[in-house]
Amino acid sequence: MLNNTRVLAARRFSDDGAIEFLFLEQLDSQTWKCLVKPGRKMRLGAKVRIDGVIGRVQEILAEGERIVRFEDAIDPYRAGEIPLPPYLGRNADADDAVRYQTVFAKEPGAVAAPTAGLHFTPAILARLPHAFVTLHVGTGTFRPVQAESVAQHRMHAERFVVSAEAAAVINQAKTILAVGTTSVRVLEAAHRVEGKLVPQESSTDIFIHPPYQFRAVNRLLTNFHLPARLC
Repeated sequence: MLNNTRVLAARRFSDDGAIEFLFLEQLDSQTWKCLVKPGRKMRLGAKVRIDGVIGRVQEILAEGERIVRFEDAIDPYRAGEIPLPPYLGRNADADDAVRYQTVFAKEPGAVAAPTAGLHFTPAILARLPHAFVTLHVGTGTFRPVQAESVAQHRMHAERFVVSAEAAAVINQAKTILAVGTTSVRVLEAAHRVEGKLVPQESSTDIFIHPPYQFRAVNRLLTNFHLPARLC
């Protein structure tokens, strides 16, 4: 089971280059939820200009995201760039628009790639029975656990989709190998009726830690991350 989300070119800068934006979610035709840097320049009521359109900070959320309403509709992805993980320590280049997507990326909506899936090629997939679910990876994937007890940590919510085709494949499978923890989140959080997975669109903030008992996934393929100085 693989996650076919596609990473958006969600990183943008204000027209004067002073403010960095990560566009997270469109709330209506003119309003967006964003991460901004530096936050001190984007306090409540602050104005910014992107593509010549003025936006104003309407709200600052508990996790620091800004709700920004623009005077007209904008398309932040048109001139945006892929938001690479901060630990890479560099800006995205033209190659990253391809390199930082899985070969099966299809459904736009993520701000980070399901990186375990980056190891697969079309040739490998052709040899393996597989199906796809969709979970749009959010910025919470980069947030460290800061609570004293792991059980006190609160996970971010992420949107997911299970198609009728995927549900049928999963319900017939004897063994389910999830590629990456994002696929695990879908399969473990998805709603079931009489033990059978049903097609659905929802969101999950599931947090898997001991003594959690898995109910869907039998195997997990995930990454071994290199130490920071070797990345």
